[in-house]
Amino acid sequence: MPAPHMPAPHLPALPGIPALPALRRAAAIGAAGAASLMLVALTPVPASAHGALSSPVSRISACYAQGPEHPQSQVCKDLVAMSGTQPLYDWNEVNIANADGHSREIIPDGKLCSANRDKYKALDMARTDWRATSVAPGAFNVGFRVTAPHRGVMTLYITKAGYDPTQPLKWSDLDTTPIATYTTTASAPSGYYNFTATLPSRSGRHLIYQVWQRTDSPEAFYGCSDVVFGQGTAAAAPAAPSDQQIAAGVSRSTVSHHGHGGDTSLVTRNAAASGRTAGTLTTALGGSAVLAAGAVGMILRGRRRTASGTKA
Repeated sequence: MPAPHMPAPHLPALPGIPALPALRRAAAIGAAGAASLMLVALTPVPASAHGALSSPVSRISACYAQGPEHPQSQVCKDLVAMSGTQPLYDWNEVNIANADGHSREIIPDGKLCSANRDKYKALDMARTDWRATSVAPGAFNVGFRVTAPHRGVMTLYITKAGYDPTQPLKWSDLDTTPIATYTTTASAPSGYYNFTATLPSRSGRHLIYQVWQRTDSPEAFYGCSDVVFGQGTAAAAPAAPSDQQIAAGVSRSTVSHHGHGGDTSLVTRNAAASGRTAGTLTTALGGSAVLAAGAVGMILRGRRRTASGTKA
């Protein structure tokens, strides 16, 4: 005697998934889960931030140290009036993701300090009231506050004798011979890169320009630091942000203070953000896609069988 037909068990419906026999419903949930995983993997993550000169203090660091909401100097007040406070909370992000060693070709004259990014355009203001670090010819200890260390080369240039700070900075204003070239590593336990620059003989106000080109990515970072040579020159000294100020501003930043950015796809960046390698996530996505395809096929086959009177 043939065994009686036992109807396939049903599970309660979930939002967006109607009640189905258990096998087909499980397949539907698997398909929905795979789709969700793929959407999560393609959700953009914040760009990574990487650092700025703390000695000599960069323009953006000096203004951030004053407090984005209530800056003290007129130039920093004007920066906020022009661009808002967000550029200051993102003090360690001034970058170009795909510079790839072509900074001179892709950054036009007058836009060097901002890296030609509208967000940071106020850094290009040509004026003499940027707070300046006092320096003298000879050896100078450079400090770079790094929030995400990378392998690369950091190069510092100084403006030529006769530089006019009231005019927009041009590439031709910079000495072609760097005052420092430093190979950066993927580790900075102290939170700083420290190295020595050699300053030439100068007088009055000048500018030090920083280009940090990564060698593990086409990404590059930029900064402008105002300095003043000689005695008797009126120039308020800038301060770099303290670790406490940096920590306090993280929640207001739109960029990640850790990790690597600018050189990876959305999938790779999200893999790094979730603690998985790109290969692992790509494999997982590939497997999920197979599961989703299989689940959909099972549902369609089940429907065809039901329509033709075939038992599941």
